[in-house]
Amino acid sequence: MPEYMTSVSESAELTLGQVILLLSQEHDEKAVIELTRKYCLQSSSTIIQKQGMEFLYINGFYEDLNLLIVKNQLSNNISNKLWAEVYQIILDLRSRKYTMGELRQHLRGIKHSDPELQCLIELAIVDTYFYQMDFGKIGNFLDKQADLFDAIQDTYLLSSFNLRIYQKLFIYYWKRNELIMARKYAFRALNQTNSPSTKASLHIHLGLTYTFDTYYQGMYHLKEGLKIAKQYDLKRYIRSIENSNVPFLAAHFGRTEGIETEDISELAHLEIAKGNNEKAIELLEDIYTDSPFKMYYMGLAKQDKNLLSESCKMFVERSDYFFSRLPITAIKNLQA
Repeated sequence: MPEYMTSVSESAELTLGQVILLLSQEHDEKAVIELTRKYCLQSSSTIIQKQGMEFLYINGFYEDLNLLIVKNQLSNNISNKLWAEVYQIILDLRSRKYTMGELRQHLRGIKHSDPELQCLIELAIVDTYFYQMDFGKIGNFLDKQADLFDAIQDTYLLSSFNLRIYQKLFIYYWKRNELIMARKYAFRALNQTNSPSTKASLHIHLGLTYTFDTYYQGMYHLKEGLKIAKQYDLKRYIRSIENSNVPFLAAHFGRTEGIETEDISELAHLEIAKGNNEKAIELLEDIYTDSPFKMYYMGLAKQDKNLLSESCKMFVERSDYFFSRLPITAIKNLQA
């Protein structure tokens, strides 16, 4: 860490927002993120140890978050222990180590009087519903959001929690086909965050919202996401964009020239776009029941209304009314 940061942090207990502000006065965005990451892991401040878990989480530093959770679990401060308990549940959400119902019960059983922790718990509960594709439950949170946020004094945490809500509202409105609202919250989130992984993810999803509108706007956002992913070596996002998202959009709009993928289902999708339906059927034969997208591709390849209807049903069961338009459109085209 810069020497002046060490001396400042020893003389006053700074919040994480103040640390980031100080660092940003002398470093570029990429360096600020890396220096803050290290500071969160090294600081002896109980405030930084708690807020640092939020920073590591929203920036996708999950291995570092594991380390900081352990540090907080070993703290003598009961508040730090409780925060660590919640972030451990948040990581358990990602690993699907327990059922969503079990995690919700655990979260609701945590006893405390901390308004910031209460907001974090409510956000984690919303996450459990999102993992179940039950997007409508965000309404429960929005009903109490104002009261929860009004009680938060720390500007960094408030900003971070707002970012989380913008991301969820983006997905919520996107899946409900309310695209103007969806994109509004996506751009709010983009303007709110400095996290490369969050920006890359937002651009990927923004690109997909143009599936039924325009190839060029959709591909623009995918390329922006790929540029960020490559700049910060975000391998998971690079693979997703190159092997899944770009081939999907290209095949959907029939622009297959020069497009390659290692994803079997998207390879089949490209073959369908080229008119090679038999090749697509061969590729999908053993995997098409795995997801509504693969079912849709098989329905397209076989021109089978029943398979397309089943795909539509699968999309609706996961509250994805946006992509349910894929098989619905295909069925209409078969009937034309």
